[in-house]
Amino acid sequence: MENVKVISVNKRARFDYFIEESIECGIALEGTEVKSVKNGSISLADSFAEISGGEVWVRNFHISEYSYSSVFNHAPDRKKKLLLHREEIKRLSRKTEEKGYTLIPLDVHLKKGRAKIQLGLCKGKKLYDKRETIKKRDVNREIAREFRASI
Repeated sequence: MENVKVISVNKRARFDYFIEESIECGIALEGTEVKSVKNGSISLADSFAEISGGEVWVRNFHISEYSYSSVFNHAPDRKKKLLLHREEIKRLSRKTEEKGYTLIPLDVHLKKGRAKIQLGLCKGKKLYDKRETIKKRDVNREIAREFRASI
């Protein structure tokens, strides 16, 4: 992708969930939040999105206070509204009503200077699925190590 700068990636989401599909959406941010996001002082750990009242909100998405701001700083842990089309919200709402599906932020990036979230429609992994993921990662690492040694 061009003109895209990735700020933060939620690695835990890819380990804990199967990602069925992903959708890019904007974030409604307040004044100093934009500067904090551009600085990269954010945390996606344990964040999730919920649909309430026909709107999508992301929770537990921590944006640290901007250090060069005055007393008019933002609340770091407030819920943030995600900007999506009404049809997309309806479709996501139908999907999340199914058993086991949830909305998880996968990454935060800047696209043409605007903060965007890659939101994933995810289904939780069981313990044996996580073990299988670890096993695949170890095998791929071992193959890459042998390949480098042979060159």
